[in-house]
Amino acid sequence: MQRKGQAVLEAFIDAVTWEEAVGQITRWGADHQSRYVCICNVHSVVTTTSDVEFKIAVNNADMATPDGAPIAWALRRLGHPMQERINGPDLMMKYLEEAERLDQVVFFYGSTESTLAKLRVTLARQFPRLRIGGTYSPPFRSLSLEEDEQIIEMINESGANVVFVGLGCPKQEKWMADHRGRVNAVMIGVGAAFDYHAGVIKRAPLWWQRNGLEWLYRLASEPRRLFKRYMVTNTLFVFGFLRQFVTAKLPAGDA
Repeated sequence: MQRKGQAVLEAFIDAVTWEEAVGQITRWGADHQSRYVCICNVHSVVTTTSDVEFKIAVNNADMATPDGAPIAWALRRLGHPMQERINGPDLMMKYLEEAERLDQVVFFYGSTESTLAKLRVTLARQFPRLRIGGTYSPPFRSLSLEEDEQIIEMINESGANVVFVGLGCPKQEKWMADHRGRVNAVMIGVGAAFDYHAGVIKRAPLWWQRNGLEWLYRLASEPRRLFKRYMVTNTLFVFGFLRQFVTAKLPAGDA
């Protein structure tokens, strides 16, 4: 797929439709290509300006989708007027629908054992013919080289076409970048999607999602944990993007 898109702050984001994103993932997955997909929201984009390793991981991704209304809005302002928000939880479910139809195998890496158990129950109810190759909840510490090799072997032996990675930003993006070429599947970093679909965290109602207010709903539900993330990073994004947008509009030599 010829990538088309635009840098938002320091992160290259693909301008893709839902059909293109899901279709490309299923094609890569069918061939067991070792690829990875980043789902980029405001926090991700702002983090690329201060974390070089994370910036490299995002910009070397095989696809980076605009998660979060502000990122989709930024792409629309930068020349892709029809860009939709391609978010992690919905991308996961749209792909799983295709995986069930195409008999592709999925693997879930991340979160906790209890969340993964609940997720299995939910998915078995919604996608009764879906083939789940396995799940794994890694410990909250760095893995040894031997442990890492065992996990790679487990994933590859499962026959997974796609691996959903729920480690949170920036850990999941760095993990995927480090494992491309070793995991024989498409890796997709979906953040809190496991929690949403397992029913551990309640997702914002559709009206909030459609009007770009999902972040506000999450902030109201977890203010102590998310206040700094949303207030600080949202402010940094607004000022950073305004600077980028104005600079892009200036004639050459005036920037």
